[in-house]
Formats: sequence, C-alpha cells, structure tokens
Amino acid sequence: MKKKGHRPVTRVKNPEPKIEDPDWVIWAAWADRITFEEIKKRTGRSEADVIKIMRRSLKPSSFRLWRKRVHQKSIKHRKKFEYSRKQISSKIKKGDYL
Repeated sequence: MKKKGHRPVTRVKNPEPKIEDPDWVIWAAWADRITFEEIKKRTGRSEADVIKIMRRSLKPSSFRLWRKRVHQKSIKHRKKFEYSRKQISSKIKKGDYL
C-alpha cells in the first residue's frame, strides 16, 4: 500500500522568524545573504541600529564574533557584494577560477 501525498518536511536549523518579530533583525544580521540595505528597506533600521541591537542582544563574545564576520564578509553591503560578484564572474570567464 502506497502512502498518499506524504512529503518529508525539510527542517531548517534557524528558520526565518516573522518580519514583525523583533528577532527577525537578529536573524537577518546573522544571515550572509541579507544585506544591511535590505534590512533597512524592510524594517527601517539602519546599520548603526542593527549594530546596537546586536550589541544589546548578544553575549559579548558572540557580538565580537558577529562583528568580525560582518567586517570580513563582503556581502553584507550591496556595493561590496556586487563588486565581489563581478570579480568572480570575470575570473570564471577568463578561466582563472578553475
């Protein structure tokens, strides 16, 4: 006998909270693919506001880890992200990337 319409549910380690939830800003700040500009557009909070929220909400060691990660990642700012994508795509076109 076959099971009808049973699809396994994929569970995510850190699922996205609702945008109205105050934890959404923290979740988005940790997410690599969400830029500060997107956070500003969705919530109206600037990068400085996000940093204040993270400083207040995280343990000091976790905050330092997050700041180091954000500072090193080029994708938290849209201009840096677009620039890094152009560099990658030009390397792929030249064949240098492989």
